[in-house]
Amino acid sequence: MSCGDHHETDCREVLAEVYLYLDLECSEDRRMLIRGHLDECSPCLREYGIEQEVKVLVARSCGAETAPPELKQRLRAKLSELVFEADTREFLAE
Repeated sequence: MSCGDHHETDCREVLAEVYLYLDLECSEDRRMLIRGHLDECSPCLREYGIEQEVKVLVARSCGAETAPPELKQRLRAKLSELVFEADTREFLAE
């Protein structure tokens, strides 16, 4: 994914590392770079929010177990669908 705007760090690179960022598994320098990107890039921030929600839902549903990849994919798809619906409603209301 790319928002089409130029950023210091490419959108695809940021989204590829979002789980490392969420799990505090990257260096502080990398965290600052990713955070800066998320602050200036709305599409990536929206995707980050979806990933964050997936992580919370999986943790709540699976506890200490590892969630199957299919569950994570279904959750991502459903959350993306809900975000799209909310964005569409907001756009139509304008």
